[in-house]
Amino acid sequence: MTSIGTGYDLSASTYSPDGRIFQVEYANKAVENSGTAIGLRVKDGVVLAVEKLVHSKLLVPGANRRIQTVDKHIGMASAGLLADGRKISQLARDSGAQARKQWREPLTVKALSDSVSWNAQTYTLYSSVRPFGVSTIFGGIDKSGPSLYIVEPSGVCLGYHGAAVGKGRQLAKTELEKLKLSELSMREAVTEAARIIYLVHDDNKEKEFELEMTWVGVESNNLHLPVPADLLEEAKRKAQEALETFE
Repeated sequence: MTSIGTGYDLSASTYSPDGRIFQVEYANKAVENSGTAIGLRVKDGVVLAVEKLVHSKLLVPGANRRIQTVDKHIGMASAGLLADGRKISQLARDSGAQARKQWREPLTVKALSDSVSWNAQTYTLYSSVRPFGVSTIFGGIDKSGPSLYIVEPSGVCLGYHGAAVGKGRQLAKTELEKLKLSELSMREAVTEAARIIYLVHDDNKEKEFELEMTWVGVESNNLHLPVPADLLEEAKRKAQEALETFE
């Protein structure tokens, strides 16, 4: 079979003869064409970082963010179609709000990720809809400690110590595997995350990018917040120095 659907890609509810769902594969391609997003689960929290490609010099810096807060203690970073990422964030916020209303307590990161993954999988079952063209990293801290999950367009939800999605996923995963994540502090993770994002962007030099980074854990009083500007600038400087040394 070729990679072209040859009629079996007209509906997300249709299998090809070799058991593939082409609509889901196309959604994964949309993710692979996007800037890289990574998450690091360390000993005292979680750090999320995104390589946001700047497609026009006319864009306002800081607009169209790809890291969003879905509950006080949980953030999400997405790679893929921006509009689909916003829909996923709304689904996540609705799940969190419903839990607070019904149970009077916040959802765990796993429960929220599972809820979003069920919705994502539902969109692969019917011919009237298409899968979400976005992979999402959910990171937060709850009663079980720091947690990190990825929800794929297929609806698969898996937990990770270090996660990467998007164009530079393979190189980012290689770099994450070199780190002793369980021994890093949040501040050390910020430096490493910036280094990895700058490294994976090096293969895409012709496009400018913005580095978005947030954290949740001890340093942020268990709230999902942007990394302080001075720490972010220091991490960028170290990342650029490391890149020059690498070259």
